[in-house]
Amino acid sequence: MSDFRLIPSIELLRQRPSVRALETRFGADATVAALRAATADVRSAMAKGDTALSTEGAVVSRVEAAAAIQLSEAFRPSLQPVINATGVIIHTNLGRAPLADAAIARVAEVARGYSSLEYDLLRGARGKRDVHAEALLCRLTGAEAAIVVNNNAAATMLMLAALAAGREVIVSRGELVEIGGGFRVPDVMAQSGAILREVGTTNKTRGSDVGAAINEHTALILRVHPSNFRIEGFTERPSLPELVALGNKFNVPVAEDLGSGHLGHFEGQTRVRPGSDLGQTWVRPGSDPGQTLLVRNLRFTTRSAPAWTPAVSAETSSSVDRRQASSSDVLR
Repeated sequence: MSDFRLIPSIELLRQRPSVRALETRFGADATVAALRAATADVRSAMAKGDTALSTEGAVVSRVEAAAAIQLSEAFRPSLQPVINATGVIIHTNLGRAPLADAAIARVAEVARGYSSLEYDLLRGARGKRDVHAEALLCRLTGAEAAIVVNNNAAATMLMLAALAAGREVIVSRGELVEIGGGFRVPDVMAQSGAILREVGTTNKTRGSDVGAAINEHTALILRVHPSNFRIEGFTERPSLPELVALGNKFNVPVAEDLGSGHLGHFEGQTRVRPGSDLGQTWVRPGSDPGQTLLVRNLRFTTRSAPAWTPAVSAETSSSVDRRQASSSDVLR
């Protein structure tokens, strides 16, 4: 017959040096919970006739060991270094691009103490946390403004909520895509409050389809890059300059969700990965960009930024008010 009196009380167990060490490392609440779970397991094992638990010393050793294992597993960090052997250099599931040594050193330097995250040192007053990344992104791209949020779906939803809530957004049927993580363009649009207006077909959408759909309820023309699949053969898709020309003609803003890409430029290469058409569809310097916005994933760990297209500079229409992006606070 099992002698459950061999199981010490939780308070007695807490007085033992090894358990005190666990409390110091993991905290009292977590340690007590682990001890209770361990004693319950020991009680169950004794009831089943575990002969190894015939002395108090054996019982205490089993409880302490089980509690230590449970706490170690519960507090083990889920984020671990891995080796990327996939062949994909910028891999979303593996953290995208590793940070450069200089960036890691800078993060460590600032994170050790307080920082001017949301404080304007020149004015001696509260500032905005967006300015740090915005200034760099604007310099890098030539854009008028930039906002960094969690991912490209958040960036797209923010842009739609700011510019098209309650109004129609024209999108090609061939661009109503789903990306990793289950984000679907129609769902993102619905959450933003915008109204989806599909045009064209899955494989063919022309500029004339977009133009025919523009009406007094149109808030935006949206172009989405299908970065994770490709339709080949009998296909057609309006280029960004073609959509921008339509936007200028009807005074409708144009936005492009570029998905992924990089801002670097290497000799003999396009500004984005080979095989995509992004390098050919950007609005070029010297052209009339009109009211054109860009939503893209950058190749950094903080990676999504809705911004005015790099070629737009100061000519972006004032009807697309920068202040409309103030709702970014909810997505930052």
